[in-house]
Amino acid sequence: MALGGVEPGHTRPGGRTARVRDAVLRAAGDALAEHGMDALDLGDVARRAQVGKTTVYRRWGTVPILVADLLRDMADQSLPRTETGSLLGDLTANARLVQETLADARQGALFKAVIAAATCDAATARALHAFYATRVGEWAPCVEQAVDRGELPPGTDPHEVVRAVSAPLYYSLLCTGGALDAAAADRAAAAAAAAARAGLHVRSGD
Repeated sequence: MALGGVEPGHTRPGGRTARVRDAVLRAAGDALAEHGMDALDLGDVARRAQVGKTTVYRRWGTVPILVADLLRDMADQSLPRTETGSLLGDLTANARLVQETLADARQGALFKAVIAAATCDAATARALHAFYATRVGEWAPCVEQAVDRGELPPGTDPHEVVRAVSAPLYYSLLCTGGALDAAAADRAAAAAAAAARAGLHVRSGD
């Protein structure tokens, strides 16, 4: 997760096909976190998941397709949006979930690997963009509700506000190595809320 928190390792009920998919995606996430995208190998994923190699090749075929499915699964498993009744409360809840995900040793390494791969692989980039579009869309209503309550000016772009919350946290993860703690999350939420209240995220022409 990020942009809302991801529950790693969660297994949903289902038949053998669902169990195989869960095992393979869990194994792919582990391999990504440990070795990065360049070392991700479908045969190794099959071994980790304890399923037949032909099953993995037949269902996914290539590493980018497998990673795209992993990102879809992560979006599906992401924790639901929190409603606190205030803009700052909602944005802080979002920021804390992002922070907890990125600070997690496995999840943080996984996101680093996928983001790095997305810079040079178009299929991975599309999958990553779809993941974040899903997560931002799920949290956008907290901004829309703030506009309805009069906390924000009309025409505020909810997607831009939500992106502004997580941007400093990803910058710390990828660029500065700064502390990814609750205080950092709270600062990111407060800054995004202040900018939104000041009208900095009002759509052009509104």
